[in-house]
Amino acid sequence: MVRVSAAPVIATCMALMALPGPMVAQTSDRFKVGVQNRTFTVDKPYNWRGAATHGLISTIWYPAEAAAVERPQWIGSPANPLFAAGNAASDARLASSPAQFPLIVLSHGTGGSALMMAWMGTVLAAHGYIAVAVNHPGNNAADGYTAQGFSTWWERARDLSVVIDHMLTEPAFGSRIDSRRIGAAGFSLGGYTMIEIAGGVTDPAALRAFCSSPRADGICKSPPEFPDLSEQIDRLTRTDPEFQAALSHASDSYRDPRIRAVFAIAPALGPAFTPASLEAIAIPVEIVAGDRDDIVPIASSAQYFAAHIPGSKLIILPGGVGHYVFLDSCTDAGRKAQALICTDAQGVDRDAVHAKTDDLALSFFAANLK
Repeated sequence: MVRVSAAPVIATCMALMALPGPMVAQTSDRFKVGVQNRTFTVDKPYNWRGAATHGLISTIWYPAEAAAVERPQWIGSPANPLFAAGNAASDARLASSPAQFPLIVLSHGTGGSALMMAWMGTVLAAHGYIAVAVNHPGNNAADGYTAQGFSTWWERARDLSVVIDHMLTEPAFGSRIDSRRIGAAGFSLGGYTMIEIAGGVTDPAALRAFCSSPRADGICKSPPEFPDLSEQIDRLTRTDPEFQAALSHASDSYRDPRIRAVFAIAPALGPAFTPASLEAIAIPVEIVAGDRDDIVPIASSAQYFAAHIPGSKLIILPGGVGHYVFLDSCTDAGRKAQALICTDAQGVDRDAVHAKTDDLALSFFAANLK
């Protein structure tokens, strides 16, 4: 299967905290950033993928009023946070103008969480977007892992569509969202989700064929959270009606026509899409990846997507940029506790990579969500 994001130990420390620290001054061309949390429920039957929480836990970053007081946000224990999650004002008032803002939905990588997209969500909010990231059920470090969550990736696009449904009717935000200007961005398996929600159709058999061939690469490795995932999938296929039902819909289209443009960061699972499916995508797609990504090799995913999606743009960041550089920046404690995902190649500045990627995303959405 696919190993595309954070190590499992993150599951023990995914609380968001605002700790004292330097404030960020309001500038003339940027908004203060507010942050709120929501759990969106679904009335109709829904595939929760074995997750304990039957709700879509989401973090919302948004343009806040000028009087809002931003504070550094952290992920981890108060004594030793592991990751920096940007600067924001908890529960601040939404900025009074303009009348409406564009909406960006964000999708995290395997084993990550909504908060691991804070490095982008806070920047989008500072530049006038409402950004909402969702914890994908069974596949997030905040609420636990399940075999279903790690193997029914196509369900993720539905999560984003449900979040859009709720955001458009949410009392605090719904009337302030311009429903004509909705985009999406995602990292790793979240990047796969971008391709899917743009119109790509998943073909699990195509991925199995790739991983059984001489072309198999790092995308075929089992995730450390589930070294026996293949055996668990075999068992679920034989015994679990919900899993069987999900498999029967793997190759459905999950295109959401409300989404007008997608920004895919180190997108995974290129071999799970047939060229014909990708060639039918008709909205703007921009892809960013690092030149030294050993977790999701760019040849079989980022470059494959770019070669087959009409009009797509691919940016390969040079200088030894790997996969985990697109997670939140680590503290000293994080670098000690999470060496795998916090250690970048010599000479790679994670904050600088984030800034470059954020600039690309801002330019992309400004051009395509007019």
